[in-house]
Amino acid sequence: MAEEGLRPIIVKRIKKGGGGHHGGAWKIAYADFVTAMMAFFLLMWLLGSTAKGDLQGISDYFKTPLKVAMAGGSGSGDSSSVLPGGGRDLTRQDGQLKKGENDVVKKSFNLRAAAAELEKAEQARLKELKKRIETAIENSPNLKQYKNQLLLDITTEGLRIQIVDEKNRPMFALAKAELQPYTKDILREIGKTLNDVPNKISLSGHTDATPYASGEKAYSNWELSADRANASRRELIAGGMDESKMLRVVGLSSAVLLDKEDPFNPINRRISIIVMNKKAEDAVEKDSGSLAVSNDADVRDGLAPGAPAAPAAPAAKTN
Repeated sequence: MAEEGLRPIIVKRIKKGGGGHHGGAWKIAYADFVTAMMAFFLLMWLLGSTAKGDLQGISDYFKTPLKVAMAGGSGSGDSSSVLPGGGRDLTRQDGQLKKGENDVVKKSFNLRAAAAELEKAEQARLKELKKRIETAIENSPNLKQYKNQLLLDITTEGLRIQIVDEKNRPMFALAKAELQPYTKDILREIGKTLNDVPNKISLSGHTDATPYASGEKAYSNWELSADRANASRRELIAGGMDESKMLRVVGLSSAVLLDKEDPFNPINRRISIIVMNKKAEDAVEKDSGSLAVSNDADVRDGLAPGAPAAPAAPAAKTN
């Protein structure tokens, strides 16, 4: 009995485990599967996003890895790597590309066609201005009565607006640069519309061929035409035209006749306003031209450089 009291007591514990789908082994397998699938799709995405040259470089690397690692060159494919031994082409666009999207797009510009388009647009703008001025004349009772003395046409220099004398309706006082009241109204009305276009303005004064009575040495048709042009310029500005638009003011005497058959015709006495096109503006700005007043003597005398002298024979002051 004493020996039985010394025998160790053994406690047997039975652990119940959750077998089958209640265990955790399947979770490890599923996690491995998901990781493998993610790696697979990541690989597919990278292959789809890599340019053809880079793919060729990768292929060549695995064919001859030592050559690519040591020398680079042709082993890096056609990606034109900027790094020795291969590397990222800094000029290549990243991202997934469709066939043909990686081609360099070459753009060419036809300068002549562009210049022709600009000239065409400018011609349309000048024609629209001509139409507006004609409409303003028709709608103004004050100007409509002088319609026959207003000549509008498109020339190689731009839109030309001419105000001419009639036999019994001169623009200026006899042999003077003093504008008649109706001429001031016409010029101020025109001045309002010239700001509607960005073009520069050229203004010239003209007389007929009748010599000025006092002769060339004192005061001639050259001075008279220049003074009349400047008087007209002041009225255009008074009418609202921006002074900076004026590019050229000249007096041409009777050098450019409107009626060449009759040099003494009153319509040869006129003021010519030209809304210049871009080509004419550039020509004047690059070269003042043989008709421009370009030096102190010409400004003082009102003469155009190189212009022929008007006849000095005495005659009545009808210019």
